[in-house]
Amino acid sequence: MTDPKRINGFSRLTKAEQRHWLTDHFLRPEQGEELSRFDAQDETLQGVIDNFSENTVANFPLPFGVAPNFVVNGKTYAVPMVIEESSVVAAASAAAKYWMARGGFRAEVIAAEKLGQLHFRWSGHPSRRAALLPALCTRVRAQTKALTERMEARGGGVRNITWKHLPEVSEDYYQLLVSFGTADSMGANFINTVLEAYGQELRNWALDCPDLAEDERNLEVIMAILSNNTPNCVVKAWVECPISEMAIPKAGVDPHDFSRRFKYAVDIAREDPYRAVTHNKGIMNGVDAVVLATGNDFRAIEAATHAFAARDGQYRSLSQCRIDNDMFRFELTLPLALGTVGGLTKLHPLANVALDVLGRPSAHELMGVMAAAGLAQNFAALRSLVTTGIQKGHMKMHLQNILSSFNATATERTLTTERFSGETVSHHGVRAFLEGLREA
Repeated sequence: MTDPKRINGFSRLTKAEQRHWLTDHFLRPEQGEELSRFDAQDETLQGVIDNFSENTVANFPLPFGVAPNFVVNGKTYAVPMVIEESSVVAAASAAAKYWMARGGFRAEVIAAEKLGQLHFRWSGHPSRRAALLPALCTRVRAQTKALTERMEARGGGVRNITWKHLPEVSEDYYQLLVSFGTADSMGANFINTVLEAYGQELRNWALDCPDLAEDERNLEVIMAILSNNTPNCVVKAWVECPISEMAIPKAGVDPHDFSRRFKYAVDIAREDPYRAVTHNKGIMNGVDAVVLATGNDFRAIEAATHAFAARDGQYRSLSQCRIDNDMFRFELTLPLALGTVGGLTKLHPLANVALDVLGRPSAHELMGVMAAAGLAQNFAALRSLVTTGIQKGHMKMHLQNILSSFNATATERTLTTERFSGETVSHHGVRAFLEGLREA
């Protein structure tokens, strides 16, 4: 008997037919209706959204927020952030305002190269690499010049080619590790196109290069693809001020004691992977929110960032804190392979708006702003952790979500917010208070 929950040709159904099928086999009728509830009223816009991915049966909205008062390298930004987690935008905004009065954030792009790999098997001996590589590099560059000249005109192009032998994979396994500059584009399509062309030229080289012996002409290209590990596309952001200026408004916390406890929190995350993962997740709350808002690839950013955090063999905090001569310095270093032109940055209307809000930054400028957002979020989280505790502020912001889960009315929201002002919010406490209101 055929299982009705299995289907061939789902992608060939219309959106309405796909929704009906899902409702018939997996959803309640009222859930099926939810699939169309968030459709864009503008049919053209909906068409754009539908073409971002495949089998799109609904839109999944996320909040588009703005964190004002970010001063980065002396320039003031309102930073767009797309995130569903309570307190992230508020915390970043609070940290930005705090540091605005202390000189703001500084940021510097340390390096901006992206990597791609051409993986292949070759019958030649490893000792021949050094002799063959210069001519091979000249050849592949020349044969792919038509693909790279436009990028070169914008300041990008192929930077370097390294020939690597990895006998751990196979004695005859090699790769070309190619570094690229991609100007203001993320460059994935450019990199992959060039690498595939290199692969074809590598095959030709094995067949007709006069410097190869007959037993060296056996070459098989396995794959050609960019690497999302970008240790040479790195930005640093930092804040610093005298410890005497590290007072926390309305908290009554001694600046020296606060700075000492703050540094301990960062040092713990430098040495303890269990803490480091949560610590870095907080950084990525800020980074990913800006990545999403600007139409960049947060999965690639996340993968590269966590590889970078473990680059010395142990997973560590991405941020560091130093106290020297009564000066407090808090800094963040992470890889950010970004684009401000092309791809989703051009296609998604709100990504365009986000880039306009930021003043149409270059990729380098966006790297600095994004790193500042991550540092701000990290600062805000650690400030809470070592003073009032994380739950007081987080649950205060989470209160509206709790109220939504209980279908609270506008009046109930107002009364509940007043009731828990200045107190730690709990799901149980809110429910009990609402039940009391409703029984009155």
